[in-house]
Amino acid sequence: MKGTKEFRLSYTKKALELVAQMSLEEKVRLMSGWAKPREQGTSSGDEHYNFRPYAAAGNERLGLAPMMFCDGPRGVVCKTGMSTCFPVSMLRGATFDTALEEEIGHAIGREVRAHGGNLFAGVCINLPYNPGWGRSQETYGEESFALGAMGAALVRGVQSEYVIACVKHFAFNSMEISRFKCSVDCERRTEREIYLSHFKDCVDAGAASIMSAYNRYKGTHCGHSDYLLRKVLKEEWDFDGFVMSDFVMGIRDTVEAANGGQDMEMCWENLFGANLVKAVREGLVSERRIDEAALRVVRTILAFEEAYRESGITYGADVIGCPLHIALSLKAAREGITLLKNENVLPLDRKQIRKLALIGKLGNQSNIGDHGSSRVYPSYVVTPLEGLKKAADGIDIIYCDGSDPAEAKRAAKTADAVVFVVGLDYNDEGEFIEAQESDENGFDSAGGDRKYSLGLHSNEIELICEAGPLNKNSAVVLIGGNMIMMTDWIDKVSAALMAYYPGQEGGTAIAEILFGDVNPSGKLPFVVPCRESDLPPVNWDTTNQWYDYYHGYAKLEKEGVKPLYPYGFGLSYTAFSLNDASFEVKGDVIEAECTVTNTGDREGEEVVQLYVGFSRSAVDRPIKLLRGFSRVRLNPGESKKVKIECPTEKLKWYNPKTAAFELEHMIYEAYIGTSSDPKDLIKGCFTL
Repeated sequence: MKGTKEFRLSYTKKALELVAQMSLEEKVRLMSGWAKPREQGTSSGDEHYNFRPYAAAGNERLGLAPMMFCDGPRGVVCKTGMSTCFPVSMLRGATFDTALEEEIGHAIGREVRAHGGNLFAGVCINLPYNPGWGRSQETYGEESFALGAMGAALVRGVQSEYVIACVKHFAFNSMEISRFKCSVDCERRTEREIYLSHFKDCVDAGAASIMSAYNRYKGTHCGHSDYLLRKVLKEEWDFDGFVMSDFVMGIRDTVEAANGGQDMEMCWENLFGANLVKAVREGLVSERRIDEAALRVVRTILAFEEAYRESGITYGADVIGCPLHIALSLKAAREGITLLKNENVLPLDRKQIRKLALIGKLGNQSNIGDHGSSRVYPSYVVTPLEGLKKAADGIDIIYCDGSDPAEAKRAAKTADAVVFVVGLDYNDEGEFIEAQESDENGFDSAGGDRKYSLGLHSNEIELICEAGPLNKNSAVVLIGGNMIMMTDWIDKVSAALMAYYPGQEGGTAIAEILFGDVNPSGKLPFVVPCRESDLPPVNWDTTNQWYDYYHGYAKLEKEGVKPLYPYGFGLSYTAFSLNDASFEVKGDVIEAECTVTNTGDREGEEVVQLYVGFSRSAVDRPIKLLRGFSRVRLNPGESKKVKIECPTEKLKWYNPKTAAFELEHMIYEAYIGTSSDPKDLIKGCFTL
């Protein structure tokens, strides 16, 4: 029961008793962080942003513990050289493994407690309208259904360790450069079906905190939005926890924020505090509103702190970055790295290769992602070069960073195989940090959106196109937080892997997959188009942005555009067949079943995916949408039945005229298979 809404509500009476003993000033004090400007961390010395948990709320007089904030989501952003750095969420989205994500949540929760925290603000589930969004590495992909499933799994894991899970950024936060000034707009169906549904999934999973977004929605700051924070979140969804602002600029007006449903200003008192006390005394904000916020904060802290104390569990520093958690990070990297092309090159044969060329500056970089607020500081990072040196027993590895094209071509031509490691780092994409803000927070990059191109750097494209054809055993390893365009160079090499930002053991996992010690099983959590123009247009530096109903694979399918690689796609070193598909309605659940057989000669894992189609709909709907998935591990020749269930609730559409989700009674198409491509799916139907 721990970590659930029902458990927290059992503390309502005690919370009300505590709040009743507080003065107005004490209640308002619960609604702010305790930090002071420039205490977030500095660019000098060892103390970076969130070096230690940030305190908020609490009441020493009444024995109420403070809320202690730790950022994420690829691990705990605290002391240098300690926390486990997991792969970014985008790679974990590529695992399609909710059980693994829940395990990672447990590990992160333990490390939060060991750092002295009790809240993890790393459940990022914003949906990238366009893959150029600089922080999309922090989320799980382009598909709302998968975002909800993976985010809910992380919530369950974190909160099972008596740590409050904070889900962010509510809502429509999917651009960086304009995040402080842009107002997002869309139709109501788009809002409910595409951009809010995964937040509801996390609330339904028991999430105890929500972080509002910097941007505006329909002209109103999300941190002030009565519609989002009160009507939708607290009233319609019956959310019992508390809402905190994004840091510093998350609210802009004392009265608007308080009346709009904002419960906590982070990470210091600026517009709340004395300003809010004054607003209450002047009748601009009712004390009832303060009481409501105080109840939400106190009840949540009581539930988690008392449950943790009663559990008798304590986590010391030895749990931070421990072997168990590092092994979990490596497991995630192994499951998420995605094989996209393989023309009989991979896995590399140690018996056939005496000299291996590794080309690209990223081959020898500790490249674990953005250097903004999500940055984690592990005790070590395994680079691709280090991983290959360890795995390539007896093989001579020639490394060149690619800055000298002639040297790179010589290396490629004389080696038995060549691996290019190319892509992005924190200078190319990440949280947008103004120069002044960077000085205050200890951030060392400007970050931002990929506003110029979604492809590789021009020198990398040129390098692959010139050196790739010189060696028939050529493979590209892509590093980056979201989709990277490949059309310009993919036909110049024999193999390609998407490695995302694979965490502190990323170099180990890359080498294991290249040499076949691990069979790749990741699946793309986004579509890879042939042309950037196939994606929704975004003005990254704007005050207004419209979001259409269609994006990603649903947009391409609706327009009849064939992608380079479909959503959910990923190759293996073995082969799988799917047979005996069936689809049946049982009460409020759709049950899809099939038999999966490993028809190859080595063990492997496959991700079976369920899609539902809406061709008979009376309203405009996608061709099909992901509505379930399941990983299955099989030995050579082994067969297993796989069953995927989808609640009929997930087939509803939002009717703006009735302001409600409605289920259509009709024949639905059903598809089960290994990617969103029709050739990888078995088709059936069911009737509701």
